[in-house]
Amino acid sequence: MTRETLSFPPTSIPPLEPYLPLTSPSPSSKPHLTLTYATSLDASLSLAPGVRTTLSGPYSKSMTHYLRTRHNAILVGCTTALVDNPALNSRLGSITSLDQQPRPIILDPKGRWDFTEDSQVIRLAAEFKGKGPWVVTKRGGETKERGELLERVGGKFLFLETGEDGRFKWGDVLSVLGEQGVRSVMVEGGGEVINSLLIDPENRLVDSVIITIAPTWLGKGGVVVSPSRQQGQTSQLKLRDVSWQPHGEDVVLCGRILRS
Repeated sequence: MTRETLSFPPTSIPPLEPYLPLTSPSPSSKPHLTLTYATSLDASLSLAPGVRTTLSGPYSKSMTHYLRTRHNAILVGCTTALVDNPALNSRLGSITSLDQQPRPIILDPKGRWDFTEDSQVIRLAAEFKGKGPWVVTKRGGETKERGELLERVGGKFLFLETGEDGRFKWGDVLSVLGEQGVRSVMVEGGGEVINSLLIDPENRLVDSVIITIAPTWLGKGGVVVSPSRQQGQTSQLKLRDVSWQPHGEDVVLCGRILRS
């Protein structure tokens, strides 16, 4: 399937600039982490678990593809990879080389992502329309066949230990990506990944937040962005340096997490 080429007007870039990673970051710094996603008015990402739901309008969709070009890597969880079969590349018409594409990162602690040559991210890498994905998993979560397939398209497995809850620690994820030369990461989803990054102290790793809010309600039963409240928690999780930008029918909210 041939997907349309997108364009993003240069006049829309300056309002986003304060929230984007530096073009020349310090080699020793942790990767800049931008948390970005599209949500409904009732904070839902999709109608139900496992249901792909389109929320972004054309204008904000092109913004997302521009944001991808401003980050070294784009990260999603295994469930998103399974349900959406995402391309994880940028379709901006201004892209002239593979170097301008972000590196796809898939968090897969249990080795559930059974990708094949027909998976979009693999196929596009084979066609040099995107970079080969890096799959973060624990030892034993890989297979020889899948490892060889990743290598053929320029991807690879990265290995981390999980905690008692079976999840990776975000500090460990950013450390291993930094060791691989990644200086900026755009986290796009899904719900479990986003919510885990908004819980203290993990939210201290988030440098900026860019949220597309669509003018629609999805109703109860959807996948909701609502981080768990910790026992004894009395403070609220807020944003600072907030800006609101209309993009077509959507509104884009930019900010940074307020540190207590």
